[in-house]
Amino acid sequence: MNIIRIALSELIGMFIDDGSLAAFSLILVIVVAGAVKLLALPPLIGGLLLLLGCLAILLYSVRRAVKR
Repeated sequence: MNIIRIALSELIGMFIDDGSLAAFSLILVIVVAGAVKLLALPPLIGGLLLLLGCLAILLYSVRRAVKR
């Protein structure tokens, strides 16, 4: 029974490892979607902003993990 609990814990940990990474990504998607819808930002620029934003968030998360 203990091995099942450990396996489930590891499985969940793969998807919810860094809470700030998920939160920043969600905020980025909301901001860019709002800019595309409300400010009539071209979707191609919105996609580019998402790509650059996700890369920046990932770099920030990796740097923070390295410091730990």
